[in-house]
Amino acid sequence: MNILVTGGAGFIGCNLTSRLIRDGHDVVVFDNLSRPGTRHNIAWLEAQGVFTLREQDITDSSALASVFRDHEFSTVIHLAGQVAVTTSVADPRSDFNSNALGTFNVLEATRQSGQNCTFLYSSTNKVYGGMEQIAIVEKEGRYCYDSYPSGIPEEAPLDFHSPYGCSKGAGDQYVRDYARIYGMRTVVFRQSCIYGPHQMGVEDQGWLAWFAIAVLSGNPITIYGDGRQVRDVLYVDDLIEAYLAAIERIDDVAGQVFNIGGGPENTLAIWAGYGPMLEKQLDQTIPVEFDDWRPGDQRVFISNIEKAGRLLGWQPKYGPEHGVPLMVDWIVDNKELFVNNSLHTGDSGT
Repeated sequence: MNILVTGGAGFIGCNLTSRLIRDGHDVVVFDNLSRPGTRHNIAWLEAQGVFTLREQDITDSSALASVFRDHEFSTVIHLAGQVAVTTSVADPRSDFNSNALGTFNVLEATRQSGQNCTFLYSSTNKVYGGMEQIAIVEKEGRYCYDSYPSGIPEEAPLDFHSPYGCSKGAGDQYVRDYARIYGMRTVVFRQSCIYGPHQMGVEDQGWLAWFAIAVLSGNPITIYGDGRQVRDVLYVDDLIEAYLAAIERIDDVAGQVFNIGGGPENTLAIWAGYGPMLEKQLDQTIPVEFDDWRPGDQRVFISNIEKAGRLLGWQPKYGPEHGVPLMVDWIVDNKELFVNNSLHTGDSGT
C-alpha cells in the first residue's frame, strides 16, 4: 500500500510508520516537526528503512494538495494535531487551526484528489466531555462507574468540553459525515490513553510517560485532582493492530466510529494505581504534589471496546503489567534525551 501518515513523526505516528515500513508499504510522513522529540523520531525511522518526509503543516491546504499531486495513496492515516487540553485553554485559536481546520484540510485534500483513499482519524475520548451525568462511586481507593460495567459505548452523548474537546470533536464529526455525504471510506477512532516507546510525555499530555520522565529528569510531579481518577490504557502496538484491522476490513466498516482503548480489563488509577507500579520499577519513592482538577477532566473513563472486537476482530494483547515496563525501560534507556533537554535542540540523543 501507499500510505500517507500525517503526524508520522509523533509518538503514535513513528511507531505506526515503523510498522508500515517493516511490512513493506510505501509511506509518506507529513509532519511540521514542531513537537519536541520529532526529529529524534525521524532519525530513528531512517534507521528502520525508506520513507518520504514532507516537513509541512496541515494548516497549509496548498501543501496538502501538493502531496496528493506528487503521490497516489491507498490510505490516509490522520494523526497530526495539537494534543493537550491545557494548551488549548491557553491558546484556543492555535488549537482550532491545528485540530479543526487541519483535519478539514486533510479531508478536503483527500476528497478532491479523487483517489478513493481509506481515511482513518485519531479522535479522543474527550468528545464525551466530563460525563457529569454518569454516577461515579469510589471503591478500593479508585473511582469507578456505578453502572456501565463494560465501559462507555460509542452511543454515549457527545459533549465537547474544553477547546481541545471542541476542536477534536469537530474533526471527529467531519470525518464521520464525509462518509455519509461524500461516500468516503472513513473510520473514526476515539482513543483512550495510549502509551509506549517514543512517547515524549510532558506535564499536560502523555501522563504515563511523563511521570517516568519527570522522575528521571528531576522534575516535580503534580497530580491534578486526587490521583484516584481511572483511565483505560492501551499499549501503542495494540493501537497499531486496530488501525491495520480497519484498513483490512474497510469495505465492512467505512463510516463507523470506534472506541479504541484498553477497555475494562486494562485500567489504571492515575496515581493511586500507577504510582506504586512506577516506584517498584524505578526502585524509589516518588514525591508528588496535588492541584485543582483540570476543566472537563473525567473522574473515570473506560472505553467499551465490544464494537471493535465484533467488527474489527480486535482485542488488546498488552495489559499494563506488560506494556508499562516496556515503556519505562525505553525511557530509562533514552534518559539523556530528557535530562539534557536535547529534545528541544534536535539532538538525536541515544
